[in-house]
Amino acid sequence: MREFGYRRAVDVSGAVALLGSDPEARFLGGGTNLVDLMKSGVERPALLVDVTELPLDRIETTGDGGLRIGATVTNSDLAAHPEVRRRYPALAQAVLAGASGQLRNMATVGGNLLQRTRCGYFTDLAAPCNKRVPGSGCAAVEGEHHNHAVLGASAHCVAVHPSDMGVALAAFDAVVSYETADGPGELPLDAFYRPVGDTPHRETALPPGALITAVTLPPAPVAALSSYRKVRERASYAFAIGSIAAALEVRDGVVHEVRLAFGAVASRPWRARAAERALTGGPVSADAFAAAADAELAAAEPLPHNGYKVTLMRNLVVAVLTELAEEAVR
Repeated sequence: MREFGYRRAVDVSGAVALLGSDPEARFLGGGTNLVDLMKSGVERPALLVDVTELPLDRIETTGDGGLRIGATVTNSDLAAHPEVRRRYPALAQAVLAGASGQLRNMATVGGNLLQRTRCGYFTDLAAPCNKRVPGSGCAAVEGEHHNHAVLGASAHCVAVHPSDMGVALAAFDAVVSYETADGPGELPLDAFYRPVGDTPHRETALPPGALITAVTLPPAPVAALSSYRKVRERASYAFAIGSIAAALEVRDGVVHEVRLAFGAVASRPWRARAAERALTGGPVSADAFAAAADAELAAAEPLPHNGYKVTLMRNLVVAVLTELAEEAVR
């Protein structure tokens, strides 16, 4: 590991100024991803700006009935918050599925959104990887890719985003607030992550030097009946091979509103809008759920060894929506 400087920020403007003073500086929250990447040599910052002491660790109800979640709120505090559990249960479930208790105690909401892919070629400095070294190629296309993307990928990168929390946030139309030297701004989560295209190293639409300050969830009554389901290769904590955040409102046997987002199938949490359109206003049945999943997954372009994800996600849609539908009529 190269030598690096360390500064602890005392306010948001000071943190942004510190980062702007050094092009090789990085913000440090819980460090659960950044420090690992520093150890492997993928990240080599000259300066770490510690933001954990900033006043961004609160969860507050907004004036319209949503929730504003500070960027330094830990994953443990987010999952345990009574209003999160009551109004957005899928979010609490996603966070609890994401890591061990020790990691949740350290990991922050802002850092979770910015974590990098767990593709083995990304962390292998001897392998070509367009995320790590633009223009070097993507070793996963012809190599090991059984847990890689089936939606929204390109020939330049087929890695998936590892966040569980982000999948639930995507389902509930989260908005990311940030601060730059030029002032505050915000991005809907739909626009926060950039499409892969031919620039997979440009992962988010955040302006240079931006510090995430909060994530806001707008009011969503449908979210009160929601669930997160994660499939992984072992029972202990592991990254998903497929996951889903779903919420459902049924009126008189008809789908009045539905939210669906997929995880571990794309370079970003994947909002399943085609499936939502197919379901809204239609019957509540396993056949309808399967048809909606097929509508979303029609765009899938699996590689030779990850086609199972298409079937897996179809089955997850049917299973989770069927459970929510049964709960809705109790």
